[in-house]
Amino acid sequence: MAYLDPKRRLAPPPLESPIDVGQLIDRYFNAYNAARLREACQLFVRLLDEGATVGVSLAGALTPAGLGAVLAPLVRAGFIDYVSSTGANLYHDLHFALGHPLYQSTASVASGANDLDLRREGVIRIYDVLFDQKVLLETDDWLYRTLLREEFRKTMGTSELHYGVGKYALDACRSHGIDPGLLATCHEYGVPIYAPSPGDSTVGMNISAVWTARPEAAPLINPAIDVAETAAIVLDAKRSGHPSGVVIFGGGAPKNFLLQTEPQLQEVLGIEEKGHDYFIQVTDARPDTGGLSGATPSEAVSWGKIDPSQLPNTVVCYADTTLVMPLLAVYALARAKRREPKRLYHQLPQLVEKLRVEHRRTTLYKDRWGSGGDGRQ
Repeated sequence: MAYLDPKRRLAPPPLESPIDVGQLIDRYFNAYNAARLREACQLFVRLLDEGATVGVSLAGALTPAGLGAVLAPLVRAGFIDYVSSTGANLYHDLHFALGHPLYQSTASVASGANDLDLRREGVIRIYDVLFDQKVLLETDDWLYRTLLREEFRKTMGTSELHYGVGKYALDACRSHGIDPGLLATCHEYGVPIYAPSPGDSTVGMNISAVWTARPEAAPLINPAIDVAETAAIVLDAKRSGHPSGVVIFGGGAPKNFLLQTEPQLQEVLGIEEKGHDYFIQVTDARPDTGGLSGATPSEAVSWGKIDPSQLPNTVVCYADTTLVMPLLAVYALARAKRREPKRLYHQLPQLVEKLRVEHRRTTLYKDRWGSGGDGRQ
């Protein structure tokens, strides 16, 4: 029988300690969501070894839980090429860069029973992570003053915004003797970071604060730049003969923004393409309630987001990101070869120009713009 592969027989040896994390996952994560986690780890290593351009999306309060310390080593290893994130993850990453303390708490505090006391004492709670309200105020002040610099006084996409903020975050890490987190490391390695909802975070709030005080001094965020840059990254991967892979932690706008690159190419720009080649998602949402943002890989095929011939190269692990991300990262760091960072941020102008050239060759462009190229028929 085709389904009963002798190579996949369940016969794990008795567990012994100590054991390598990779061996633990390969041998004992055999069924249910443990098996999906194993498949995600193994697929991640395979797509890395095949030279895939890897986009990672980040939703949920990950950096306040210290997971920037998990993501930064993946960036340094060349395992993350571009990022789509909530602005909140990028803002809270700055607390660590500036040396501000965040604290572990307990399940009883996480229940919310003490929130009135926390408010009176000026303590902020993110579930079971606590920090002084002064951390917010001092981070806001640092970010506001950073955004006042001359280099931010122009129209830009969020990759340029975060690259610029990351520069000063890296300087802060070095001055405090702190290991760089996500923003700082992505700046150092030229990894572009996008925030598909730039107003929905304290980063956006501080941009608005500068604009409220002096409109001429504030950055103007143009989302068209972000959409073009991410589509250009995916197109370049495909045209250069490399796979395109997405690794999705959570859902929401970061997930959809990562996946919409393919419909942007195919549907909106009229460029012939088939979809991403690899799809890994970690989520605790369900599709039947409408809560699984962007839905399952098979549904994504109907949108052109995933290449239908590559459905075997998709895994959805229904689990908590804070459990899976460290295991996935340590597995990849142990099993995959380090890669030369692509430093895509520094290539973005050339990649977008290639996108423009290919779009202008399409029938869709000619139908819309006519022979005169001015949009009039």
